[in-house]
Amino acid sequence: MRIVVQKAPFDFGAEAGAFAAGRTDMGAVVTFTGVVRDLPDDPLKVMEIEHYPGMTERALEKIATEASERWNLGDVLVIHRFGPMTPGEQIMMVATAAPHRVDAFAAAEFLMDYLKSRAPFWKKEITGDGADWVAAKDEDEAALDRW
Repeated sequence: MRIVVQKAPFDFGAEAGAFAAGRTDMGAVVTFTGVVRDLPDDPLKVMEIEHYPGMTERALEKIATEASERWNLGDVLVIHRFGPMTPGEQIMMVATAAPHRVDAFAAAEFLMDYLKSRAPFWKKEITGDGADWVAAKDEDEAALDRW
């Protein structure tokens, strides 16, 4: 299991390749990358993501450990960025490796849902009209009900 919280951009291809390399015991590797999305009505200049070092890593490790306990996984990778980002930049990456695809997909979805709703990150969207903190969405909270 590898948990990384960093300011710098990451190379998705290199990370995915390294994660999957030599996995002769795993039949499935699932990856997901979250990207900063522009806003439809007021173009996003910057999204700023804040976190508390130490607390954030422990929370992500707890979520990844839970996924590993619920599904038969060989490995988990979570990378999450903080700091200012512009539309199109990668925010985060999840990768799961499992003997079978069902576990790899389910665990990746679980991780994504919990990262979206429970990971201690705070997002602020800065547009031409000003800055607003991103509030929790009902649909993101509802996604947790299936787990």
